[in-house]
Amino acid sequence: MPSERNRRLLETLESSLEGVDTFLLVDYQGLDAKAEGTLRRLLKERGARFVVAKNTLIERALQDLNIPQPELKGPSALVFGADPSVTAKALKEFARGNEKGIPRLKGGVLSRKLLSLREAETLAELPSRDELRAELVGVLEAPLSQLLQVLSGVSQELVGILDAYVGQQSTN
Repeated sequence: MPSERNRRLLETLESSLEGVDTFLLVDYQGLDAKAEGTLRRLLKERGARFVVAKNTLIERALQDLNIPQPELKGPSALVFGADPSVTAKALKEFARGNEKGIPRLKGGVLSRKLLSLREAETLAELPSRDELRAELVGVLEAPLSQLLQVLSGVSQELVGILDAYVGQQSTN
């Protein structure tokens, strides 16, 4: 029979994961309280959350919410945010900034599909959604800009021809 404390923790974890279909799983063992607080602040600035829970509670919450379950071994924390690439970059940046290299990615779930360690690490190398949107706008804008220049050139030629014609008519 689960304890009342575990039931409350499970409810809290499930409410945190409600509507989440993407998260990263990290090993945070070795982070002291100060470093963990710094990591939480960094992730919060990037629109992400860092949730530590027992593996059994994580498994139960994921099962109850019908989210695929990555393999949970050792201390685990869930990290989720609006943009998984930004979240993965923040974790990688933080790990590079300390001599222990913690937190370590263990895998995750992206759009309700399991991610291997390598796939989770690849997320950190991808551009953010905003960067991808900016690239898309640039790609779409270039042909339109070129079309506008062509049309502008044609209209300037037409004005030149009409001006020459008017000049020719006034001399005749």
